[in-house]
Amino acid sequence: MGIQENGNGELGLSGISLGTKNKYKRMNSELREDNDDVLQIQEDKRNNTRKYVLACAIFASLNNVLLGYDVGVMSGAVIFIKEDLKINEVQVEFLIGILSIVSLLGSLGGGRTSDIIGRKWTMGLAAVVFQAGALIMTLAPSYAVLMIGRILAGVGIGFGVMISPIYIAEISPNVTRGSLTTFPEIFINVGILLGYVSNYAFSGFSAHISWRIMLAVGILPSAFIGFALFVIPESPRWLVMQNRIDEARTVLLKTNEEEKEAEERLAEIQQTVGLANYEDQPVWRELLYPSPALRRMLITGIGIQCFQQISGIDASVYYSPEIFKAAGIEDKSKSLVATVGVGITKTIFILAALILIDKLGRKPLLLISTIGMTVCLFSIGVILTLFGQGSVVIALSILFVYGNVAFFSVGLGPVCWVLTSEIFPLRVRAQASALGAVGNRVCSGIVAMSFLSVTRTITFGGAFFLFSGFSALAIVFVYTLVPETKGKSLEQIEIMFQNEHQSERRETELGDVEQLVQNKTGLTN
Repeated sequence: MGIQENGNGELGLSGISLGTKNKYKRMNSELREDNDDVLQIQEDKRNNTRKYVLACAIFASLNNVLLGYDVGVMSGAVIFIKEDLKINEVQVEFLIGILSIVSLLGSLGGGRTSDIIGRKWTMGLAAVVFQAGALIMTLAPSYAVLMIGRILAGVGIGFGVMISPIYIAEISPNVTRGSLTTFPEIFINVGILLGYVSNYAFSGFSAHISWRIMLAVGILPSAFIGFALFVIPESPRWLVMQNRIDEARTVLLKTNEEEKEAEERLAEIQQTVGLANYEDQPVWRELLYPSPALRRMLITGIGIQCFQQISGIDASVYYSPEIFKAAGIEDKSKSLVATVGVGITKTIFILAALILIDKLGRKPLLLISTIGMTVCLFSIGVILTLFGQGSVVIALSILFVYGNVAFFSVGLGPVCWVLTSEIFPLRVRAQASALGAVGNRVCSGIVAMSFLSVTRTITFGGAFFLFSGFSALAIVFVYTLVPETKGKSLEQIEIMFQNEHQSERRETELGDVEQLVQNKTGLTN
């Protein structure tokens, strides 16, 4: 019957001893345990990699807290500065707007500086310059000295806002690059909220003391930036540009979950840098006389940065107390409380963008954002133009101001920085991104320095009708010129722009051939 006795006296019906079967079971069990151990090690490595990249993104974004805090705190501090230093509205506009205008110097210099000393140490330089400016502003005995500090702070901010998105984009894996590159905008919003809270917290002091304390608090984040420089690595793409290949490989192994993926990224970067080095043309000449593909990138990058600001977000943030006053809020304390709500709204919706940007993609978020902003800005214009002051007008004004900053924060705010850090070739990335930042800062300065004057000419409602018109143009710009970059490596995005131009050229050539054939056919007939 096929019954066999094993060495232990046990019988197996299959002709194989039970002792042998147990040995196979033990072997399979050991293999499963070994496999589980390997899977656990791989999962631990993935988790450690994600935490490391997340920490790098957070530390690299600390400079943006400085910009956000300055934007938020000046909306309230200027009330006390005006009272303490006896300055007029034109001086107020100049004080607020000069930071954005001067920051373009930092952005222009930051591109070249980051190519020379590296992305990481450019962030350190930005913190030092801003800290010096903030200290001078805190101790300023007059309007002139306050402006000197403001200029220095602006240069530091220009360095910081330009380099942080580039650094994060260059160290991030493809699948999480979008969400991580939104961190600088998140930290700007955190800074704005802290600035608003600082306004409310220190508003009880005398006019001479309160604004100085508000500005002094802005120095604190710089201490954390100094610590961050000893934690975060240098950008692997910058290291390859300096021919420091082994260091770049080490960084990529830390920031990518799989060794194979790290080696593929390194090969792509080396190929891109090799092609860039093959071209003898200086970067500035390449930007002044761009190829068709680079021209399209510049139009997209600089255009989206300008639209971010000319749609009037800085007016909503810097001058929200004035807007609420125009709606009917006379009490200074209540106005500052309503302004804190602006900061809270921005922070909440920028966190929504963090979740959505790598799921929905860049372009859908931009379209949702610009459409929503257009509706809210137009509604603010209607309310402030057609209705007088009252509780209903106050409630609706607050609702649509909050709605405007919410739609901005979920799309146009963070995504424009993500795009400009992604779309440019490595060879010109820092300096092309700097041009985008310059466009952003110039438009921001124009809005900040002219808003009160414009409202005196065409009223608050008229100003918001103007902003809604620019926002409507942004919808058209995004729909026609902004590509989707979700899930692509930085090198693949560059190839996408180049292929797009080649495809357009082939279509043009094919159209010319068809036209020539039609002409010949017509002549024959």
